[in-house]
Amino acid sequence: MLTKKYILQALMKARADGYVNQDVRNNDFASFIHTQCESKEKLLKKRDAEIVKCHAKGWIDHVQGEEDEVTFIYSLHIQSLIKQRELFYIEEEIEKRQALFYKDTLLKDEAILLRDDSATRSNLSIDVQGENRAFTYNRLGAVQYAEKWWNTYNPKYKTFEVNCTNYVSQCLHAGGAPMRGQPNRAKGWWTNNNVWSYSWTVANSMYWYLKGSKAGLCAQEKSAANELVPGDIICYDFEGDGRWNHTTIVVAKDANAMPLVNANTYNSRMRYWAYEDSTAYTPNIKYAFFHIVDR
Repeated sequence: MLTKKYILQALMKARADGYVNQDVRNNDFASFIHTQCESKEKLLKKRDAEIVKCHAKGWIDHVQGEEDEVTFIYSLHIQSLIKQRELFYIEEEIEKRQALFYKDTLLKDEAILLRDDSATRSNLSIDVQGENRAFTYNRLGAVQYAEKWWNTYNPKYKTFEVNCTNYVSQCLHAGGAPMRGQPNRAKGWWTNNNVWSYSWTVANSMYWYLKGSKAGLCAQEKSAANELVPGDIICYDFEGDGRWNHTTIVVAKDANAMPLVNANTYNSRMRYWAYEDSTAYTPNIKYAFFHIVDR
């Protein structure tokens, strides 16, 4: 078991080294890291950016199997210093992965894909009549909350295995967005102790709520990512099938004035908005860009 842990540690280091140095991609772990490292490099070049320093660490969540065949379920934390022309910033990602060993030989290492597939047409949030009171959206407050809690969980709220929309809802509320619609879970946007609206926690429902809300928390849909500013929201339909399954919040802009986002589920901060390096990405992906408006 100890040898397997050493192999996992070496694999994590090889991945981090491979993001920075092409020469190390031909080591003992080349088959496990080469494709991902090349993909990351290609996407960065499109943005006129590069990783100048990278650090990886991880921890084992649990172990499955026994005797010869064992699977490690582990978390990998990658921290990258990215240079984009004159701009430097740190991108962080935490990914759940599984590594399959036969005896002391690593056979497979892959990401565990988690998606928000809980929404159906029957539980989409719909608008409700309510007080159209004015509020000022504190974008700085929303971003500060997003930075504070991107990799830890506020004990004041319930946490879910697929937590992206719950996290973004908390950020919006920290920015002053008012709740409304309770106790009807299919209406409005709200949480109260151990009860919450679908739009608070389900990506598909949040998309439809932001698209249609006329009171309280409201948004204006934009046609392009560069029209967003920190505190705004991006929704993702990875398969392009009309079911929205991920939500992020814009926390900064890169040197091309494109959004960098924070997210939960796969906890990440200052990630490039397009998610082209995500294991969930498909060529059919669709995006929705929502600018939060004051009332």
